[in-house]
Amino acid sequence: MNSESMLFSAALGLQSPWHVVDIKFDVASKELHLYLDFARGSSFPCPGCAAACKAYDRKERVWRHLNFFEHECYLHADFPRLNCPDCGIKVADAPWARLGSGFTLLFEALIIKLCQHMPVSAVGRLVGVSDTRLWRMLTAYVEEARQSVDMSEVKQVGVDETSWKSNHQYITLFADLCKRQVLFVTEGKDAQTIGEFHQDLIEHQGDPEQIETVCMDLSPAFQSGVSTYFPQATKTFDRFHVVKLANEAVDQIRRQEAKTNDALKQTRYLWLTNPQNLTDAKKQKLAGIQTMNLATATAYQMKLNLQELWTLPKRDVATTHLQAWYKWVTESDIGTPMKKLANTIMAHASGILNFFPERRTSGLMEGINSLVQAAKTKARGYRNTTYFKTIIYLIAGKLQFNLPT
Repeated sequence: MNSESMLFSAALGLQSPWHVVDIKFDVASKELHLYLDFARGSSFPCPGCAAACKAYDRKERVWRHLNFFEHECYLHADFPRLNCPDCGIKVADAPWARLGSGFTLLFEALIIKLCQHMPVSAVGRLVGVSDTRLWRMLTAYVEEARQSVDMSEVKQVGVDETSWKSNHQYITLFADLCKRQVLFVTEGKDAQTIGEFHQDLIEHQGDPEQIETVCMDLSPAFQSGVSTYFPQATKTFDRFHVVKLANEAVDQIRRQEAKTNDALKQTRYLWLTNPQNLTDAKKQKLAGIQTMNLATATAYQMKLNLQELWTLPKRDVATTHLQAWYKWVTESDIGTPMKKLANTIMAHASGILNFFPERRTSGLMEGINSLVQAAKTKARGYRNTTYFKTIIYLIAGKLQFNLPT
């Protein structure tokens, strides 16, 4: 073996009986080809039973490796086939590649890292590989990694739906609120999604009776599913979704009132933003409109008063606050949207107040939702739910991949 072959054998981390026997550098195509071989008479472990077997035949295989500077690099080997007495004909495992893959482990590790931050199609263009091959690789790794996920310690779960395509097509995400990790993703947003998570939890050593809390929005389907599959769990309705309903009620009143008052036109942002997040100019404009004794201004104050609920120290104090707020809204002459909101909130008061004393929230789900939608926007959508779920697990599942670093 010459010095160049020894150098590349060491760089690839090859161990006996494997070594580099030839190197071909194609300047025109900007490709480096490394040819590997093994010592005659070498034995290899059978992929089925690990028994040492002699090679009786060879089959040529090629793997894409990390680039050598700006040049694409490929490994070539006449790979041994084994005739195991117990398992029959088997192809020996390549120590540098996953079985059946056309990429080396280091190349796949690079691809996974890139795809956690870039659209798969963009990564494909960068490395010169079709996105179909990359999706096949990513899906295989995610499926394998999920098999080893341990959910035995999961006690607090967050659930939320997010759109994956237009025309109201959704998927539902479940996450461990303590470990801040996506556990399960499935299509739809009905009660059956809770049942699918229940089954997946069991398959990953989880105990459904151990679930103490489920944080979610006010979806009747989710409520029904949790009551059916996790009857012992406390339902906590997340403040984000409650405040979102309040914002929608304020905006409905603004739009109704704007038909007769031009001062309210193009002011939607003012009423939906918390005061501390407004610029000085916006604050002055809002203060000026509020002096006009408008129903929108009253609804806005009701919303701000409702938001104070989650700043209170104890559940009993919050209960008193919520009852006073409900009385204020229902006994006022404010529009129907706010009164409908008040009735909805009181109907779900117990779940809302379950925020106390642990101050549980599924804000994590909104953060994950933002990451997921940002990835979808960068990728300009996904062809199917399998790809979309794969990306969600990749960026938020905290999966452990058996890959070199």
